[in-house]
Amino acid sequence: QLQLAEFGGGSVQPGGSLTLSCAASGESLDYYAMGWFRQAPGKEREGVSCISSGRGDSTGYGDSVKGRFTTSRDNAKNTVYLQMNSLKPEDSGVYYCALVTMRVEGTCTPYSDWGQGTEVTVSS
Repeated sequence: QLQLAEFGGGSVQPGGSLTLSCAASGESLDYYAMGWFRQAPGKEREGVSCISSGRGDSTGYGDSVKGRFTTSRDNAKNTVYLQMNSLKPEDSGVYYCALVTMRVEGTCTPYSDWGQGTEVTVSS
């Protein structure tokens, strides 16, 4: 059974960078589109990014992170990444990865169970 685990969160100052990893076990990620989501305290979970299956030729991003975040995948390592640059305090929250159904416009809907997530705190 496929299991996902998120890593790489931490505390960073505004303007800093972090790279999150989503490592899969139990099954290959090759055939799955993947997404990153986040949830800030008191707020609903929101979509951050999506990447298509296979080579990940298609990606999509939420409006608030476009131009700052980049998602990628390394199927040999069974891992999906989220490179986050120019971080802002409003990027703080718990970040989760999930299997997704990805639409042609680059948005996606999660359908796997949520893991523990990894917490990101952006603060001076």
